[in-house]
Amino acid sequence: MISSFGMAACTPPTQVAQVTTRAEIPSTEHHNQPIEPTPSFYDEEYAEVEIGPFEDGKMWTLDNIPVDYMRDTHGVEADSAWIAKARLGALRLGSFCSASFVSEKGLVMTNHHCARDSITEVERDGESLLDNGFYAKDDSLERSVAGLYVEQLIQIDDVSEEVLNAAADVIGAGPQAEARRKRAEAIERRNNTRLAASDSTLRAEVVNLYSGGRYALYTYKKYADVRLVFAPELAVGYFGGDTDNFTYPRHTFDASFFRVWSESSPLKTPDYFRWEIDGASEGESVFVVGNPGSTSRLSTVSQLEYRRNTEYPAMLEILSDRIAVMEQYVENEAITADSFDVRNDLMTAMNMQKSYDGEYKGLLYGDVLSRAYSSEIDLRNRLAENDSLDQIYGKVWDDIKLIQKSKRASSAKAGAFYHFLNPAVSSHVLTRALYGYVYTLLRQRGAPPEQLKGIYDEGLAITSWPKALEKEIIERRIRDLSTYLGDSDPTMKRLLKGVTIEQLADSVAMYTALTDTAAFRAMLDDNYLASGDVTVDLISAIAPLYFTLDQELQALGDQEQLFVSRLAGAEFALNGDAAPPDATFTLRIADGIVSSYSQSGTIVPAFTTLEGAFELAVIRSEETEWQLPERWKASSVDRSIPFNLVSTNDITGGNSGSPLLNADLEVVGLIFDGNIESLPNEFVYSDKQARAISVDSRAILALLESVYEADRIVAEIIQ
Repeated sequence: MISSFGMAACTPPTQVAQVTTRAEIPSTEHHNQPIEPTPSFYDEEYAEVEIGPFEDGKMWTLDNIPVDYMRDTHGVEADSAWIAKARLGALRLGSFCSASFVSEKGLVMTNHHCARDSITEVERDGESLLDNGFYAKDDSLERSVAGLYVEQLIQIDDVSEEVLNAAADVIGAGPQAEARRKRAEAIERRNNTRLAASDSTLRAEVVNLYSGGRYALYTYKKYADVRLVFAPELAVGYFGGDTDNFTYPRHTFDASFFRVWSESSPLKTPDYFRWEIDGASEGESVFVVGNPGSTSRLSTVSQLEYRRNTEYPAMLEILSDRIAVMEQYVENEAITADSFDVRNDLMTAMNMQKSYDGEYKGLLYGDVLSRAYSSEIDLRNRLAENDSLDQIYGKVWDDIKLIQKSKRASSAKAGAFYHFLNPAVSSHVLTRALYGYVYTLLRQRGAPPEQLKGIYDEGLAITSWPKALEKEIIERRIRDLSTYLGDSDPTMKRLLKGVTIEQLADSVAMYTALTDTAAFRAMLDDNYLASGDVTVDLISAIAPLYFTLDQELQALGDQEQLFVSRLAGAEFALNGDAAPPDATFTLRIADGIVSSYSQSGTIVPAFTTLEGAFELAVIRSEETEWQLPERWKASSVDRSIPFNLVSTNDITGGNSGSPLLNADLEVVGLIFDGNIESLPNEFVYSDKQARAISVDSRAILALLESVYEADRIVAEIIQ
């Protein structure tokens, strides 16, 4: 709430500079002639390649599924009943994952890595549920997770006409965007008021699709009583650790179960996916119904060049540095690290690093830029054939490129705040200090109570880290500031005041009260800036620069978004909604097939087996990432059963926990990851080697029954 700048927990941060002068936009004479941009327009020359029919992917919205394509390709009649079943069985888990109903008693299936925070949340004294797992043998033993909720999409309504008409008579791109935003907010308020009068569990949300080409009103039913039913040990939920993350072949039991309760008893619902006990076979059509978080498939070549040349290298450098510090701390102080949940933060950071690195390498070495270039030239050529559209949209690529130049110029300072508010890798003390700084100033200035409450609640949600780890992380942040700003910068002079960076970091970590949640709450309630805490001088020195850069980022980002919206308008004018929009963490259905693939001349099989996990545990017995629990070793589970499988479904972050379904919408797997080759799909979709990875439905049943003796869950999902 206090800023979008420097968070970068799930998406890369963006740098910004205030644009005070503007370079002249290159003039391009079209006159219905093919576009031939000069080499200088791009950072390098790219070969034109054939454009596939699904460059923008296969994340179909539930109100715009290509029915004929589904019938011709998969033999599926995607009629209203089929679509409704897919929509109502799928769930959004909190603000971070997907899930689904898998029984008439409200049983919810998702990933272990989506449940990890909940697992630690419900631990009791003396328990270590990540180490030992959890199974409630009776409904009464299921544990409520405070704050956890799931949402079921009830209805989709097109509100494009009302939103777009709000800007019809407005002059200027900025005012037009503001008019659309205000109208969308008004639609949400109007509908939420109406819904609340009849059912307090219903909520409306206006979703921006095609970067403003279309708007839809999504109505959700929210279930807020969610209880943990089953979770395996972390050792198998994260089998292979970071080494195996984003890789395949894979042998991971990344599954957990919750239950929705209603009025003090398990929810009774007809909307659930039945279980296919025989799983899927290679070549079979499969469907992922979930909530992909975000994609960047509208990105221009200049935007991708900026991310490749400027953003990713700096972002990965800081991530790598912080991860090294955290790894060392976890290794040396394992007990303390676990008590502060540092290991979970480290896993989050390593996942982020691997994801960004895969996207970066896709831009460096893959065909992403050649395909983006070819699509860009094709779109510009088609625009040039229509004078009226060309007049409206023809210069948008030039405008976007100019913004990338400004962003490159800004990175000298803005890079100092990469990941500044990312809780996985940044100082929790400095984050709390920034919240204290903002909250105190806004309260003094008479900010609205609802704004203050939002900041207050966000600040108190920040957890504590050990002082020794804080010292190392704070020192590295100050060194980042020194690197990007220079020691002669006024901010650095104010910070150091005759002490070294190491001395300053040591003093802050040693003497601050912000490592204690209760003390932080007391400072917020009183007056943080008058508290005398050692962090006050530090944050008062860097916060003004932070927010100056943040304002510049917002200004440039808003301008860039306007041009991206115009680019989306160009595509929408030529193609309509034939291609799916970028991911928006809203419900989509992605079609695909179970399929092996070729890698370095070797066929990678579509399925692995449980036997593979046992073999790895022997081969890599000295490595902690491949240790199987004793109950696995002692079990009589059939090791020939398929364990993990891969398919060509189009997924991204947010899809974790989505069910993998057959043509009859029966569960054949549980999505939990993509292979390393799938990461460049952030920009353009390919199914040549990119694969979604699932836990096989047969393995889930076998392990529940033979290893965990979770008979009541098995009986419930196969009834």
